[in-house]
Amino acid sequence: MKLKLDITPDLVAAMAAEVKAGEKAVTAAMREAGTGLKTAWRGQITGAGLGRRLANSIRSQTYPKAGESLNAAALVWSKAPVIIGAHDTGPLIRSKDGFWLAIPTEAAGRGLRGAKLTPGEWERRRGLRLRFVYRRRGPSLLVADRARINKRGQAVASRAKTGRNQVTAPIFLLVPQVKLPKRLDLDRDAERSLDSVPGLIVANWVEVRSWL
Repeated sequence: MKLKLDITPDLVAAMAAEVKAGEKAVTAAMREAGTGLKTAWRGQITGAGLGRRLANSIRSQTYPKAGESLNAAALVWSKAPVIIGAHDTGPLIRSKDGFWLAIPTEAAGRGLRGAKLTPGEWERRRGLRLRFVYRRRGPSLLVADRARINKRGQAVASRAKTGRNQVTAPIFLLVPQVKLPKRLDLDRDAERSLDSVPGLIVANWVEVRSWL
């Protein structure tokens, strides 16, 4: 007696097709989750008024970069992690030397490429000395004597010999520390993205199997 067992369809081929479908589904799900989180973070940043440039520092990448895998993963990060992290945590900022933080006023103007000026750099660029003014209430000041305010609202050296239009302009506010307000909640969107992954995998798996 001979027995012959035929399995239709081929079990090995069916399992291989199912694994392939799983690889495609997991990879697609992670790509969607990563892209969705990147979009959500960028939306938070622009919504907080931090600008499109900082928002565009958020990037995403799916791994493997080529092909599909059941172990696919997505990475979302910022190319400006220090700035993003500060707005996400709202840290207490102190001076590096433990004394004063110098916060420029509008009269201080801007440094190279729009960067904020330090007191030393301001003195070198403007050719004026800054004078310390202590105040018991409110921030102390660094002021420039015998200055004038130009059309841009910036304090510059006055050339008037008569003293006409000369002012004493506050250039920097001096404070011992600053509490940066928390303007972002990145963990909230990250948790939502993570919770969405199982549903995305199932939805993509069903879609891929319908093609087979």
